[in-house]
Amino acid sequence: MHVLMVAAENDALPNAKVGGVADVIRDVPKALAAQGLTIDVVIPDYGFELGERRFIGEVNVAFNSASHVLSLFEIPQTQNAVRQIVISHPLFSQSHSVYCNDDNNRPFATDASKFALFNAAICEALLQGVLKQPNTLHLHDWHSACVAVLLKFEPRYRKLAKLRLVYTVHNLALQGIRPFKDDDSSLEAWFPSLSYDGQLLCDPRYPHCFNPMRSAINLADKVHVVSPSYSQEVQIASNDAGGFFGGEGLERDLQQAAEQGKLIGILNGCDYTTQHPKQATLSELLEQIEATLFSWMAKNVHLDSSHYIAHQRVLQFMASEQQGPLVTSVGRLTEQKVLLLCQPYNNSLTIDEVCKVINQYNGRLIVLGSGDKKLEQLFTTAMARNSNLLFLKGYGQGVGDLMYQLGDLFLMPSSFEPCGISQMLAMRAGQPCLVHSVGGLKDTVEHNVTGFSFTGDTLLAQAEALLHSLSEALNVNHANPKQWQAIKNSAKNSRFGWDDVVTDYITYLY
Repeated sequence: MHVLMVAAENDALPNAKVGGVADVIRDVPKALAAQGLTIDVVIPDYGFELGERRFIGEVNVAFNSASHVLSLFEIPQTQNAVRQIVISHPLFSQSHSVYCNDDNNRPFATDASKFALFNAAICEALLQGVLKQPNTLHLHDWHSACVAVLLKFEPRYRKLAKLRLVYTVHNLALQGIRPFKDDDSSLEAWFPSLSYDGQLLCDPRYPHCFNPMRSAINLADKVHVVSPSYSQEVQIASNDAGGFFGGEGLERDLQQAAEQGKLIGILNGCDYTTQHPKQATLSELLEQIEATLFSWMAKNVHLDSSHYIAHQRVLQFMASEQQGPLVTSVGRLTEQKVLLLCQPYNNSLTIDEVCKVINQYNGRLIVLGSGDKKLEQLFTTAMARNSNLLFLKGYGQGVGDLMYQLGDLFLMPSSFEPCGISQMLAMRAGQPCLVHSVGGLKDTVEHNVTGFSFTGDTLLAQAEALLHSLSEALNVNHANPKQWQAIKNSAKNSRFGWDDVVTDYITYLY
C-alpha cells in the first residue's frame, strides 16, 4: 500500500516545525513504513535551507489568473524509508516561515493563498505522474483541504476523483476561513473556473465564506481526529462562556460523519526510543535557561522586558536554596492552552492563585512558551508580581528537555486538547501531569494513578477545580512520598506507542 501525506509541517526536515502536528508528520510515516507501507510526505519548502535536494520535476499550475511553475524536490534521508518531498515557489518563501500572521481584518489571507497554490501543485503533480499516485491520499488540517476540493470539483482531475481521501483534524479551532469571492485571497480568485457545491464548502456561521476544514470533512472518505474522547467532544456545540470547546461550528458535519461511520478517533503516539542522558541537576537547568535568555536578548537591539525580568528571576533562583517542588509547563501561549490561567480570580488572576498554592509548598513554577502577544504580556506582568514564577518567552529545545526531566509536576490546563504531546513527553520522563480532563488529556492521564486531573461546568468552576487539584497533588508530593513515587512510576511506565497507532490507521483509515 502506498500513502501520500500532505501537510504544512514536518519535523523530519529542518525548521519545518511549529506545533505538535510536525511531530506526528515526523513519526507516523516511519511507523507506517515499518509495517511495510510505502510513504511519501510532501510540504512546501518555505525557502528553508534543507541541505541536499534531488530534483523530481516541475508542474505548471493555473492559479489566481496566472500560470505558475513549481518545482518538486526529494530530500534524501539516510535513517528511514520515508520519502521526504518539498515543493518550491517564491510565494512559499516570502516570509521564510511556516505561517504568516495576518491582521484581524483579513485572517489567514496570506497563508490561505500560499496553501491553495501548494494544494493545486499536489493535484497537478499527481495528474502528471511527478508524484506517484497513492492508494490513499492523507490530508492534514485546513492547509491541505483544497486538495479535496480540486479533486472533487475540477474536471481536469476527474481521473483522480476516486482516490481514497483521509482527512486528519489536528486543531479544529483553526479552519482557514476565507471569502468565496471579491478578495485576492478567495476560492474564486484562486480558481476562477471552478464549479463547486457551495452547500458543502461554505462556513455554517458565515455562508458567504469558504471553509477549507468543513470542505475536507464533507468530501473525505474518512475523517480522523486525534483522540477517542475528542471525537465525541467535537460533535457537541462549543459553549465558550461555559468553558466548553467542542465542534467550533462544525458539530453538525461531524455528527453526520459519525453517523456515516466516517469519523474515527485514534490517539496520537509518542516516541519512546529517545534516551535521556544522565540525570541533570536544577543548577544545569538554570544555567541552560540563562544561556538561552542571552541568545534571545542578543537577537534585538532593545532589551525585551520579559527577558530582563526572567534573567533577574533566574539569578534569584540560583542564589536560593529553596527545596520545594518544581512545577513546569511547556507549550504555545494560546487561549487553548492558558485561558483558564488568565481568568479573574479573587481580585487577581488564576495564574496568581496557582503561584500562591505552589508557594505554600516553597515551590516554583517555570513556564516556557510564546505565541499570542497579549498573553505573553500577561504572563510577563504575572512574573513581575510573583517571585516564584519564571516565564520564558520563547522556545529552546534544550531548556524544554530539561524541564521535562527535572520537573516534579507538569501543568497542562488546556481548555481543549485534541490529543496533546507535552503530557506524553512529561510522563515519558517520569513527571506526573496535572491536566484538564478533556480530549487527549482525558485519554492519557488517569487521576491519582498516572497523574492528576480536574473538570468543571464553567470557567470559574474549572479554575477552582484546577487550584484544588494542584493543592491535592502538591500535598501528595509533600506528605506521601510512597504514593507520589507510585504515581511517578505509573506515569513513566505508561505507553502510547506509534506501533499500535498505525495498526489502527491501517485498519480504520486506509
